[in-house]
Amino acid sequence: MPEKAPKIKLTLSVQYPDPRLKDIVTRPLLRRWIQAALFAPAELTLRFVDAEEGRTLNRDYRGKDYATNVLTFAYTEDEEAEVTQADIIFCTDVLQREAEEQKKTLLEHAAHLVIHGVLHAQGYDHEDESDAEEMEQIETELLAGLGFADPYKEQ
Repeated sequence: MPEKAPKIKLTLSVQYPDPRLKDIVTRPLLRRWIQAALFAPAELTLRFVDAEEGRTLNRDYRGKDYATNVLTFAYTEDEEAEVTQADIIFCTDVLQREAEEQKKTLLEHAAHLVIHGVLHAQGYDHEDESDAEEMEQIETELLAGLGFADPYKEQ
């Protein structure tokens, strides 16, 4: 895992076209979680959407006709970029359903998905087993540092 410097420069925009989580997953929480996962300066937009918008985006950009929990549109994945730029989309319906199914609090699951999306924005992926293991290890360590349990441990 890359060495993480404290308080990396972050330009953050948060959009709640689906306002259901606005008073729960607040901007200060989002900023704290994102800062934990940043290894370089970033310009990020986080957007919380309903299932309809989530499904449309997933279908139009990934060819998958269903709403998914998080979509990351990374614009600067190359290691030479001075600033990470990305749009990260969270589907409120899926986030809430998964938290309930996994017997996690909404905040636990939201923190995990935010960190997951921010890592994707910085070029991490889970396309093969070794990359998935690396990403899961980083997520687990970052979440532990924020006081959250291992998101991959069965409850």
